[in-house]
Amino acid sequence: MHKRLAGLAIVASAVLTGCGGDDFNDLQVFMEETRARPAGTIEPLPRFSPYEAFVYSATSLRSPFQPPIRIDLTQRQRGSQDIKPDEDRTRQFLEGFNIEGFEMVGTLSNQGGMQALIQGAGSVHRVKIGDYLGRNHGRIVSIEEGRLDVVEIVPDGEGGWLERPRTLSLPERG
Repeated sequence: MHKRLAGLAIVASAVLTGCGGDDFNDLQVFMEETRARPAGTIEPLPRFSPYEAFVYSATSLRSPFQPPIRIDLTQRQRGSQDIKPDEDRTRQFLEGFNIEGFEMVGTLSNQGGMQALIQGAGSVHRVKIGDYLGRNHGRIVSIEEGRLDVVEIVPDGEGGWLERPRTLSLPERG
């Protein structure tokens, strides 16, 4: 075992001795030739125009993938000056949200009558006949076992007002 280690040490020292010479003349010549060449030029970086933000303003327009809706102006329902929302009454909490964001989730019944449970605006709310719901002056007119009827008062576009019925129903459980 000692003979092998001694032989290995001799071979290793011979290899290391061969690498230890000061013969770097070829490397020195190459470096001098490279330094003597004229320096190259680097092209300047290209100028980029700054990013301009684009604001998409066509969100309220009809989708280009849906066919246009034809409106027959002679058949269009006209508003009435007799119908108008009560602007003097105090607004209720649920009138600050779109009616499309509400979903009926159940009903409650007691001696006071039928009440509906609707989910929306971050939680479940209990409503009764006469309460207001949605941004279009929607007043709850009836509550039945599986549905809630609302009448909204919307402008007709010509200075009058229209009553528009809406229904929220319990979703079908399959």
